Amino acid sequence: MSEPAGFGGPAEGEWRRLDRRTLLVTVVIMVGVVIGAGVPAAVGMAGGLGPLKAIGWVSAGAVLLIVCGTGGDYIRWRRTRYRIGPERAELHTGLFLLKRRSLARERIRSVDLTAHPLLRVLGLVKVRIGTGEQTGAGESTLELDPVTRAEGERLRRELLDRAPAKSGAHGDGTLASFDRRWIRYAPLSFAAPLLGASAAGGLVQLSDWFGLQLRLFSWLGDYFRAVSILWGSLVLLAVLALVGTIGALGLWIEMWWNYRLERERGRTLRVRRGLLTSRSVSIEERRLRGVELVEPLGVRMAGAARVDAVATGFAQEEEDMRSDKKTLLPAAPRALADAVAAQVLREPVSPTSSVTLIPHPRAARGRRLRWSVAYALLPVVILAVLGLLLTDVLLSIAAVCAVILLPVAVLFALDAYRNLGHGLSGRYLVARSGTVRRATVALQRGGVIGWTVRQSYFQRRAGLLTLTATTAAGEGAYHVYDAARGEGLAFADEAVPGLLAPFLEPDPDETPWETGT
Repeated sequence: MSEPAGFGGPAEGEWRRLDRRTLLVTVVIMVGVVIGAGVPAAVGMAGGLGPLKAIGWVSAGAVLLIVCGTGGDYIRWRRTRYRIGPERAELHTGLFLLKRRSLARERIRSVDLTAHPLLRVLGLVKVRIGTGEQTGAGESTLELDPVTRAEGERLRRELLDRAPAKSGAHGDGTLASFDRRWIRYAPLSFAAPLLGASAAGGLVQLSDWFGLQLRLFSWLGDYFRAVSILWGSLVLLAVLALVGTIGALGLWIEMWWNYRLERERGRTLRVRRGLLTSRSVSIEERRLRGVELVEPLGVRMAGAARVDAVATGFAQEEEDMRSDKKTLLPAAPRALADAVAAQVLREPVSPTSSVTLIPHPRAARGRRLRWSVAYALLPVVILAVLGLLLTDVLLSIAAVCAVILLPVAVLFALDAYRNLGHGLSGRYLVARSGTVRRATVALQRGGVIGWTVRQSYFQRRAGLLTLTATTAAGEGAYHVYDAARGEGLAFADEAVPGLLAPFLEPDPDETPWETGT
């Protein structure tokens, strides 16, 4: 068995082990877990057993946990080996049940590197090698955790550098890099209110751990008795908003500090980012089927947008679903987002900005107005009914809600209608929709493998339909909502000639498309 990666260049096809410093990493992590869980446990047990006995029991459990965790990781290290041969990448691991996993090299589509702060201090990385196939149970990935950073970079270059670089207007090099001015968009995302609410829940949970929950609620009661409910609520909301804003800023900085988008030789896009935990994500250009400009409401009002890749090979595993692997550019000025999209697609101008989108019929506006008003009236009606049954106070609250929610609902509906649009731009079809989260997708027409045409009963009466372009990339389906029936079918036929032609002249006694609500 050879020495761990990093002690000289390995021969092709040579079996190698993970870095032995994985044991040190496990010990440090287990100690952190023990301290984080042991202190509250000791405090809680001290009331019944006394401080000394509580500390003794917790310490014994901590030692047992650290020894078992480290021993398990030692066995994993001893029983894990990998090699990169001329045809396949292989991983063998397991004690009683030996697991052998093998990936054909020509099918490998991604080699992603991740390193949390402890790995970075030790010069190690976790390498995730994937084919992008959605086979489930991790069968399409190999995970090497950890190897040296030099070994991780070697694996990434060796497995992805298949084609010679091509010169041109969009050659190799940096396409975008970190700009401190982008930080101002962090508080405008939906993360800020969510983090504020999480902070409130965390405070309640923490007070429960230390037996202070009743005191916390008593303090809140005294606070609201000392001030008006309206003023007290506004102050608390302001505090939560401030906490959420600070949290959103910290989260954004951790995720996107040192960001860089590069095109490397071999026609590979590489995104590197991260302050404490470094991340490196690679996307082969041959997997790329388009881009999507995403504009959450707050970010859009500030004139910014995010750029996501529409690419094949993003495995729909739990870890991938939580990550931002497809994001090529964080929220940045819209002009820069369009420029980056154009460079990524190797187009002189981004399809998301080079085409005038076809507006949708007024009937689509009516549908959005009706749905928005209905959603706004639902809580009003519920409060009104409860007010008639219980107390007049709820009637007053219902009236206030109606005055606030109805105008907001109408504004959102009108904005949603204005954002509807579709069109063709060279090799791409473009579709836009959404208001709270407006998204504009530019999808390669050659990447569309099918169309689904849906009409509800009310859409048929209004002469509308919803087109869904099916593709193997990105989310798998992209929608054109509430387009005019004739114009929408003509658009689909022009975008991908011949695919929809058999259904353009329907049998008069049959509905040729799938119907839905």
